[in-house]
Amino acid sequence: MNSTEILNLKNQDVTENGTYKHTLQPIVTGTSVLGLKYKDGIMLAADCIASYGSLARFRNVQRLHPVGKATILAGSGDMSDFQHVQNLLEGVMLQEHCFDDEQEIGTKSIYKILSNVMYSRRTKVDPLWNKFIVAGIENGESFLGYVDLYGTTYQSPVIATGFGSHIAIPILRKYAEPRASDLTEAEASEILDNCMRVLYYRDARSFNKIQKAKVTSAGIEITEPYSLSTNWDFAESIRGYGA
Repeated sequence: MNSTEILNLKNQDVTENGTYKHTLQPIVTGTSVLGLKYKDGIMLAADCIASYGSLARFRNVQRLHPVGKATILAGSGDMSDFQHVQNLLEGVMLQEHCFDDEQEIGTKSIYKILSNVMYSRRTKVDPLWNKFIVAGIENGESFLGYVDLYGTTYQSPVIATGFGSHIAIPILRKYAEPRASDLTEAEASEILDNCMRVLYYRDARSFNKIQKAKVTSAGIEITEPYSLSTNWDFAESIRGYGA
């Protein structure tokens, strides 16, 4: 997806006469992102669509973004604001690299920077219209945290944004959270697939083309986009759907 296309669909920050105006609502948006802890690390999932209102405008969007060697940033909400945050964090990582002191900003520090940025924009009544999941490994420990446009933060073994916070969280809490310490990678992947499939059935802004990412002690791995198998036979029994 061309970033210029997204930015052109969003309100400009500065008007022709040089005055500033704030974004009053998100324009091009991505929906739910899911994350869970498992035995070897953390796994995330997101679909590949960015909607322009109710139009499924961009269908090859990556919303799982690596930051450094051991952190993944996943975001829902306004895609141009997400791109802004990606650029901001890349600048921070580049500045740290230029010190050449063999140190790298860890996952918890990235989480803190992001929470401060989001809260700062909220206090200026010009929020970044996103909800983020930050996942990583630091000092051998898994970290999974949430940050929203108000600067609200929390950490949990399972996290979801968007419509997933209503539909997917109960599934994640039932099948993943109680077994976070012994959940295998294959089981974690299957649970996320099932959650994303349910969201595709229930969320009008979702898509069955998804990506998954995992972060372990070995590093970061992000899959190529793939399509979930779906079955709409159940819809025939829903009153008002079929003939």
